[in-house]
Amino acid sequence: MPKKLKLEGLDCASCAYEIEEALKKEGFEFALVNFTTSELVIEGDVEKAKRIVRNVEPGVKVIEEDEHGHDHREKVLYFIIPSIILFAIGIVLRYYYGIDNAFVMGIFTVSYLLVGWKVLKSAVLNSFHGNVFDENFLIVIATLGAFAIHEYPEAVGVMLFYVVGEFFQDMAVNKSRRSIKALLALKAEYANLVTGDKIVRVTPEELKVGDIILIKPGESVPVDGVVIEGSSNVNTSALTGESIPRTVKEGEEILSGMLNLTGVLKVKVTKELRESTISRILELVENASARKAKTEKFITKFAHYYTPAVVGLAALVATVPPLTTGDPFSTWIYRALVLLVISCPCALVLSIPLGYFGGIGRAAREGILVKGSNYLDALHSAAVVAFDKTGTLTKGVFKVTKIETRNGFTEEEIIRFAALAEAHSNHPIAKAIKDAYDKKINEMEVLGHEEIAGHGVRARIGDVEIMVGNDRLLHRFEIGHDTCH
Repeated sequence: MPKKLKLEGLDCASCAYEIEEALKKEGFEFALVNFTTSELVIEGDVEKAKRIVRNVEPGVKVIEEDEHGHDHREKVLYFIIPSIILFAIGIVLRYYYGIDNAFVMGIFTVSYLLVGWKVLKSAVLNSFHGNVFDENFLIVIATLGAFAIHEYPEAVGVMLFYVVGEFFQDMAVNKSRRSIKALLALKAEYANLVTGDKIVRVTPEELKVGDIILIKPGESVPVDGVVIEGSSNVNTSALTGESIPRTVKEGEEILSGMLNLTGVLKVKVTKELRESTISRILELVENASARKAKTEKFITKFAHYYTPAVVGLAALVATVPPLTTGDPFSTWIYRALVLLVISCPCALVLSIPLGYFGGIGRAAREGILVKGSNYLDALHSAAVVAFDKTGTLTKGVFKVTKIETRNGFTEEEIIRFAALAEAHSNHPIAKAIKDAYDKKINEMEVLGHEEIAGHGVRARIGDVEIMVGNDRLLHRFEIGHDTCH
């Protein structure tokens, strides 16, 4: 069975590609690294996978489901801010006051190490593990080269801007990740487990097939089940987009992610949380970015060969012109270092996956499930699109447009009686009737109220019995009417 692991510190798409390839080479039949959700899905030995990840990317930590990771973004600021201050002091001393001695060099060195120690460490560790040509290597070679030719401000500036760029890049990735994780709000936080004569509040993960749970009005359905007692209206919009509540009664199936609106339901659990509808939907969204578009597949492979090519080109720039033209080496080494800096593949490699993931995340926030970036690509060739109207093209908000009178009642009397009868209902149509009445409703006038699932409501206002509902309600109580729907 596949095992899902979190990858803490995974901050580049090419790193994800390297980890996935290494796992497959080491005999894992199934290995999938999802950069955008920082997850690794494998079939095989977890400890072996941890060792491989540690060898390929020493800065990445593998966390199992029962462990908890840490957010290092705030800690990064503790290094960036002092580095910027020291960098500014060094710039002022060197260019404003003209001081260029060991003290100023020391300021620039400390500023460099504050933000660059992690990049230096990654470059060295990756080199020892055979992963020489990555973006850390490019930045380290370029900045140390700048130090070698006494361009300290440029060395610090490049490292500082690189780390700050990585910081904002990390924020962008995490923003998209949060938009996906926001869907977890669909999951119920608790379930009311019936044990004998007691009701115990438990987490949905604790529920087993065959358990009996109680779902009260206003509560989300925690797992899939069958109603064994009671009837109610449920909001299914999170699953279907349909804004009109659906009526469920004894013997009918009820799915996780639905919201109970009116009655109390006793439900027998038919599926555990991990197999329930809402869990499957969340898994589809989280794994959507694993279904890569052709562009993503190309850019990931391209990055694998891009960095060595840039290093080779920089070496040629640094050596060939001086040897052939007699120009000083320092000028061409400087130009080679510039080439290394501007050719860093981070933005190139990250922009395409992040663009797709941002689209998937935004769609998820709007209630649209896209099963993979390959489907986003396919949309550009779509000629016909079919929509479910209610709740998709429309907002699912009802409004009274016309009042037809019968038997001598005025429009004002009809809307008043209907609003009073619907005073205790939270059905969307009831809300539209109360909005149309547009006056304060005195609920004390309603002496009795009964909600009849799938039909409507019955209430007593003074000595008058009022029924508001659909055609089935009229037939049920044998009330004569001239139009059937």
